Amino acid sequence: MESVVNIFSGRATKYLAEKIATSYGQNLGKIDIKTFSDGEFQPSYEETIRGHEIFIIQSTFSPAENILELLLMIDAAKRASAKNIVAIIPYYGFARQDRKDKPRVAIGAKLMANLLTSAGVNRIITMDLHADQIQGFYDIPVDHMYASSIFIPYLKSLNLPAITIASPDTGGAKRAAAYAKLLDTDLVICFKQRDKKNNIEKMTLIGDVEGKDIIMVDDIIDTAGTVTKAADLMLQNGATSVRTVCTHPVFSGNAYEKIKNSKIIEVIVSDTIPCKKMDNITVLSTADLFADVIRKIHKHESISAHFKFSTIL
Repeated sequence: MESVVNIFSGRATKYLAEKIATSYGQNLGKIDIKTFSDGEFQPSYEETIRGHEIFIIQSTFSPAENILELLLMIDAAKRASAKNIVAIIPYYGFARQDRKDKPRVAIGAKLMANLLTSAGVNRIITMDLHADQIQGFYDIPVDHMYASSIFIPYLKSLNLPAITIASPDTGGAKRAAAYAKLLDTDLVICFKQRDKKNNIEKMTLIGDVEGKDIIMVDDIIDTAGTVTKAADLMLQNGATSVRTVCTHPVFSGNAYEKIKNSKIIEVIVSDTIPCKKMDNITVLSTADLFADVIRKIHKHESISAHFKFSTIL
């Protein structure tokens, strides 16, 4: 007999989970998350999930309570005798802490993997990890989706006459190169030097942008300092226009103000993290993609079609 699928959401990502459930063809499962006066909270499933396949949707962006809420939801599902527990983490927080880049620091991405595994999760589904090697932190299946499947069709629909893909830093060059290959365009790279975190001391442009419609590609926009400075640099070097594609709109500090006042025509993002509506921000939904992955996992079908981008990374 085919197992029953239930889709639940944490509080941080309910806006996306509702769209995923609708795309899948059912309502979100009933869950109550009670908050006590001291701030402690406790999730409770308000319907039977014994023997069911449970998909829990929660991005782990700030604050840190979001990851704790996800852990508690996984633990509650395990104790309620769910057959399989799959965590859908559209934005995997702490992913930038994937190695020791200096002495005496934590490897936060690995700690998150340990916590999720210990809580009882059977599978992870995520999107555009900041570092691909995070998949190796787990001894359970990790399905790593790529937002290129929604961004590439949109970029093609713009019908820009002279597209050139750009990476705002050397760390994103591999991702940008894959977009350039998919769109059959040239690639330019910005080389940045920081004097401290979130502060750029110097930026140098590598490549020709004269008369080009630039599409900058990145996985995360945090303070927006890099992309806005890179846009200014490219326009100063003769670019016709600058747009930015970003999977995860973290947008911390005064990022919205920087974007609003920048010369970037359009910032194209996904809905893995909720963001404010602004004239120059376009949000593309990942709901259909995640719903399709849920459907295929439940039916034990291949999801390799969603990994085409990985073959050219």
